[in-house]
Amino acid sequence: MQRFSDLTEQQILALAISNEEEDNRIYHSFADSLRAQYPASAKVFEGMAAEEADHRAMLYDLYRKKFGDFLPLIRRQDVKGFLRHKPLWLSRSLGLDEVRKYAASMEYEAERFYRKAAETTRDASIRELLVRLAEIESTHEDRANELDEKILTTDARGKEDETARRIFLLQYVQPGLAGLMDGSVSTLAPLFAAAFATHNTWETFLVGMAASIGAGISMGFAEALSDDGSLTGRGTPWLRGTASGVMTTIGGLGHTLPYLIPNFVVATSVSIGVVVLELGAISYIRYRYMDTPFLQAAFQVVVGGVLVFLGGILIGNS
Repeated sequence: MQRFSDLTEQQILALAISNEEEDNRIYHSFADSLRAQYPASAKVFEGMAAEEADHRAMLYDLYRKKFGDFLPLIRRQDVKGFLRHKPLWLSRSLGLDEVRKYAASMEYEAERFYRKAAETTRDASIRELLVRLAEIESTHEDRANELDEKILTTDARGKEDETARRIFLLQYVQPGLAGLMDGSVSTLAPLFAAAFATHNTWETFLVGMAASIGAGISMGFAEALSDDGSLTGRGTPWLRGTASGVMTTIGGLGHTLPYLIPNFVVATSVSIGVVVLELGAISYIRYRYMDTPFLQAAFQVVVGGVLVFLGGILIGNS
């Protein structure tokens, strides 16, 4: 990699042109990825991409006047000092807030590059253009806000917020909630059956660990293999599978860990208390995110949990 201070004026302009081309494509990629779900925001990024194309044209016009038509290949990754960004634009599922933060960091880095480049060049016309572009980049946030005001009307923003909420529910809340319910409820029977059959806290703990981890792996694979997300918009399979599998395991471990307490009565009492908290948390999540009335959600979850709990106790005492 080459040091920035060692670049010639020709290389600095070539690098600036390359940067603007890359930023233009990134913004177009954001717009293309967001268009289906966030059409108004996609138009904002299309406007920002058009501005990057204008900057590139300004730079290339000056470059040809100074150095001719040959443009050497030099990119960010060839020069020391540039930040290494995660290639967010390659993701199939993009979060709107994450994209906006990424764009803001791109504009900040572009401004710093132009100011630093202006300090190193001796040619007055090149320095004038670089300073001008630095000023433009410094006001890009205001420009983005202007585009927001023109394109993202109250109705459009409301629709996009609702879309973002729906995507959040589909990709995180639903698989996570399904896993938490499965882990909290399905592991009750084997855990308390082992507890009342053996009255041994360590053996009960091992049964609970096995049930929790096994259920987590099973739920994770089941969720991941059920839908690739290409048509439903539910996100990538590994993301949903991970959310479901981890929450399933957590749901089972919550009432398993108390059996690390040597005293059987104390361990069982604490475990039952944790079960009550788990069922309450599930009811609240259903009420908060799934628009289910709290009492109805609590009744459904508690009835199912109590039936499984009693089934485990009956089996363990048989």
